[in-house]
Amino acid sequence: MFEETVLRITNDAVFVILLLSAPVLIAALATGLLISIFQATTQLQEMTLVFVPKIIVVFLVLIFFGPWMLNVLVNFTSELIQSIPMILTE
Repeated sequence: MFEETVLRITNDAVFVILLLSAPVLIAALATGLLISIFQATTQLQEMTLVFVPKIIVVFLVLIFFGPWMLNVLVNFTSELIQSIPMILTE
């Protein structure tokens, strides 16, 4: 019974991690792809050109999705803390 509880908590934690990291990763991937297309069309092969726009986009995504991300994390943590008595009685 204890193994099932640990696996459930681990599964929920991995899901929350994927859910929280998805907006940032998708935005960084899209930005990198757009800049790569721009570099290929203009034949501008500057390696540092990718970093500044990615940093700006990731920062903007964190500002935009930050409250939602914090809400998801707080809900997961509060559910985990509230389930401690149930886990200890198993």
